[in-house]
Amino acid sequence: MSKKLLTVGILALGIVSIFGVSQAFAYRGDATLVGPNHTEEREAAMEQIMTEKDYEGWKELMTEDGRTPGVLNKVDTQEEFNQFAEAYVLAHEGKTEEAKAIRAELGLGNGQGHGQGNGGRGNGNCNMAE
Repeated sequence: MSKKLLTVGILALGIVSIFGVSQAFAYRGDATLVGPNHTEEREAAMEQIMTEKDYEGWKELMTEDGRTPGVLNKVDTQEEFNQFAEAYVLAHEGKTEEAKAIRAELGLGNGQGHGQGNGGRGNGNCNMAE
């Protein structure tokens, strides 16, 4: 019985882990999906930040609660943020190809491990899907 319980526990943990990871990576680069930290208030704040191209406000929002997302390593100047914000706006307008091109130029992937982001899975090819 102990082996059976241990096996069931490991399987349950594996399923929960897979679900959590897929939820965390599903939204990156896809304006139609929301991330794990999504709230209506945060979405409204992000919308305002992106339309106003408020780089400092974006950094503050992205690092609240001690978070350190990898995108901060890629978008680390006002000029890069302006491009990133433009990609955000384009994606929300349904202009995904234009948004993908900008994200690729910034070295951002598509949330499927094809970018140059943290995690060691990137290969430098930016095939964009946040």
